[in-house]
Amino acid sequence: MSRRELLAGGVTCLAAAAVAARAVAASPGEGLIRRRIPASGEEIPVIGLGTSRTFEAGESGAERAPLREVLEAFFASGARLIDTSPMYSTAEKVLGELMTPDMHQRAFLATKVWTRGAREGREQMTRSAQLLRSARLDLIQVHNLLDLDTQLKTLREWKDGGRVRYIGVTHYTVSAQPELGQVLKREKLDFVQFNYSPVTRAAEKELLPLAADRGVAVLVNRPFEDGALFETVRGKALPAWAGELDAASWGQLALKFIAAHPAVTCIIPATARAAHLADNIAGGRGRLPDARQREAIAQAFA
Repeated sequence: MSRRELLAGGVTCLAAAAVAARAVAASPGEGLIRRRIPASGEEIPVIGLGTSRTFEAGESGAERAPLREVLEAFFASGARLIDTSPMYSTAEKVLGELMTPDMHQRAFLATKVWTRGAREGREQMTRSAQLLRSARLDLIQVHNLLDLDTQLKTLREWKDGGRVRYIGVTHYTVSAQPELGQVLKREKLDFVQFNYSPVTRAAEKELLPLAADRGVAVLVNRPFEDGALFETVRGKALPAWAGELDAASWGQLALKFIAAHPAVTCIIPATARAAHLADNIAGGRGRLPDARQREAIAQAFA
């Protein structure tokens, strides 16, 4: 059973998407949980948007129309942070072309540098800014720690020169988290991005406490385990106690589990469907679980 099947139930996909998009747009910014970026005190909503795979689209109207709907609903909700990368084929280009001037004014755009060499890094980041149609980017991260020292040197120069507001590092596997921890201990960074979910909790042992201690904002990728999380609850009814957390879906429970960790700044689930986007945004509203409820959520997904 897919996320779509779990979410839509007996409603057709098209109808579900339309209803969800209207629901998000009806209450912009209402109740969205916000978190402070430690380096500046700036607040951002706890739910953002990833673009891996989902925004790697072509030029046709049929491919881009659902993405335009997602962006319209995303900004109508009051959400801001969108994460992308030159690694994601056409995602930067598609995002830059679909965003309206008003969206650009409201967005918190995060991309990455993913290459070796100082000249190559500068060229790639310049190209990313061009594709995203933004003279100054909010956040650039060293993707998967590739050529870290070289790219961090350039990023610090760019930050000093006002070409980027924040800098950080990323990875997406548990095996890389010890190395991320070593980087956080020796480098002064604004953001770190890594994987975390109700079934992948390794980051709780060291990385999340370390980020909090070092004053580094945390972006969480792979909150749904690339969709595999929903397979673990196939055929299961949503627990009755989910209502105590204002959660109406398994996806919302997962997001609330993650958001309840105080070190988490923003979660970036990727989607190309307005119905999924509305469900994700709802995961960033209402009550969050306490320690006991978080364990119940983790057990429900086990």
